[in-house]
Amino acid sequence: MGKAAGKVPRGRLEDGAPNPIDSHVGGRVRLRRTLMGMTQEQLGEAIGLTFQQVQKYERGANRMGASRLFDVARVLDVPVSFFFDDLDDATKAASPAAIIKGEAFQAEAPSSLDPDPMCRRETLELVRAYYNISDPQIRRRVYELAKALGASEA
Repeated sequence: MGKAAGKVPRGRLEDGAPNPIDSHVGGRVRLRRTLMGMTQEQLGEAIGLTFQQVQKYERGANRMGASRLFDVARVLDVPVSFFFDDLDDATKAASPAAIIKGEAFQAEAPSSLDPDPMCRRETLELVRAYYNISDPQIRRRVYELAKALGASEA
C-alpha cells in the first residue's frame, strides 16, 4: 500500500525532512561512537547492521526503534537517556505527537556555514586525544593551555 498523496511520512516534518529529534539522537550516536574511536562499520557489526544503515541513523534519515536504541546504548556503553541529553525546546516541540496534532513549529535549519562545534570531527578527535592522555597532571596542563589560548583569541 502506498502513501496517500500529499501525506507526510510519520514523524517527519511537513517538508519531508527528518524529525529534529531523530537527527539529535543520531548526532548523539555519532558523537559517542566517534569519542570511542569506533567506526560506523564496527558499530554496525556489533548491532547486526551495515555501515550504511548506521549512517542513516546518524543523519536522522531513518528512525531508530526502542530495541535498536537499547542495543546501540549497550554497545556504546551509555544509558539510553544519553541520546536525549541536551535536547533544546525547539527540538522537543517537533515531536511526532506535536506534528500529528498540528502543534509543532518548524525551527529554522541551522546554517551549514556555522555548524555546532560539538558535531565537527575536529572537536571529537580533540576530545578523544585529550582523554587518551593517561597522566592526569599532563591532561590538566593541556586543558589549561587550551583555555588560555582560547581566551587570548577573544
